[in-house]
This record gives sequence, structure tokens and C-alpha cells, in this order.
Amino acid sequence: MTRVFVSAADAVADIGSGASLAVGGFGLCGIPDALIAAIADGSATDLEVASNNCGTDGHGLGLLLEQKRIRRVIASYVGENKEFARQYLAGELEVELSPQGTLAERLRAGGAGIPAFFTPAGVGTPVSEGGLPWRYDGDGSIAVASPPKEVREYAGKRYVLEESITTDFALVHAAIGDTEGNLVFNMAARNFNPLAAMAGRVCIAQVETLVRPGVLDPAQVHLPGIFVDRIVATGVQDKQIEKRTVTARKAAVV
Repeated sequence: MTRVFVSAADAVADIGSGASLAVGGFGLCGIPDALIAAIADGSATDLEVASNNCGTDGHGLGLLLEQKRIRRVIASYVGENKEFARQYLAGELEVELSPQGTLAERLRAGGAGIPAFFTPAGVGTPVSEGGLPWRYDGDGSIAVASPPKEVREYAGKRYVLEESITTDFALVHAAIGDTEGNLVFNMAARNFNPLAAMAGRVCIAQVETLVRPGVLDPAQVHLPGIFVDRIVATGVQDKQIEKRTVTARKAAVV
């Protein structure tokens, strides 16, 4: 049964060094920032993270990066994080880049118990042929490169075999959750959160509003509580914008 925790620190207390994490969110939208901050306040290191991206400098997963607590990242987008780029190029961080749709399906498949699947994305590129730099040496040479993957032809079209992702823990953010773990995500925050939740053997959810069972309309539940093991109410999220773009105001026409 889903357990309700009084604080984010309590909810992540048993995440130890070397753990693997599936982390929801896209950019800074819908990220489990309170749970990430609680891990940053702890001592766990050598973490392996599967997430669409790795936060920004000073926010989200960027907090763990700054403290050099992450050993390996599986992501589709490196974003605007300068420290991420520095660590990667310096050989301090191992990075496996995966096409965004492929990454999403790898997480979903992991949660569904599917060990691998074939997809056309990446066929004929280093994604399937191997050689992508996962980790550099300090001198700029490649220390670890991606291996080649199996390619098969179906109905005249080639597909590459991608392995699914399962992790020790999943960290997700939801707008509303009930004490049984049923979650509702707000608009675009329903991005990688359900997929990450499915991939984690232990799913920890932070919610802005926690309600009692029966309050949520079952038809509006985006992720059923069967996938959620722990839940903590963290209040209204201080939402950030990864890259603010504005349009200059036009002069009024008289």
C-alpha cells in the first residue's frame, strides 16, 4: 500500500550511493524538485539517472550535478546546463544520449515488463551502429563508447533493438494525489512523469495537494496508485522557466 510521508527527506532517506533513479519532468516543467533537493541534502553519491534532461545550473537535477553526485545520465537532451557539458567533456560524467521518443518508450516498456523492443528511430546512425562517446578521458579521447545494437528488417524496413529501462527508484511530481497514490498531473507536467513512475521499482511522488481517497474522479486519474509506493505533500511548487523568451510590446496604433 502507498505510504504517506511527512517530509521529502523522510521519503528519500533510503536512497543510497550507487542507486539508479528515473526522474520525471521535461526541462523544468513538472520536475520533482523537493525530492531532488532532499537527496542533495543527503549523502548519496554515484547515482545513475534516467531523465529527459538533467535540470539547469542550480535547479532540479543540476543541484546533484554541481555536487558531483551523479555518475551516469541517460537522457535525450542536455539543455542549457553548462556544468553538465563541462563534466561530460572533462570525463567526469558518463552520458548515454537516447532519442526522446525512444527514451520514453524504454521507460514505459520497463514498467510494463517488456525487456526490449524494435524501433526505426536511429537506424543507420551512431545510435544503432555504435561509437557515440558515453564518457571521455581527461585528454579529450573517448574512454567509453556506445556498443552497436541489433538491427532487423520487417516488411522491408529496418529497426534497431532498444533495451528497456528499470531503476531502483522513481521520483515524480504531480499536482494532486490521494493517499492511495492515485495521481493527477497539471497539463504539460504530464510528460515523463507517468513513464518514470512506471520504470521505478519504488516510486516516490511529491504532490502539491494531497486528498483523501474518493475525492478524485477515477476518470481524471492520470496514473493509478498501483505504480506509486510513497507520497509526500510538498505544497505549491515554485515553478521555474528554463529559457524565458518574450516578445517586445508593440506601440499602440492611434
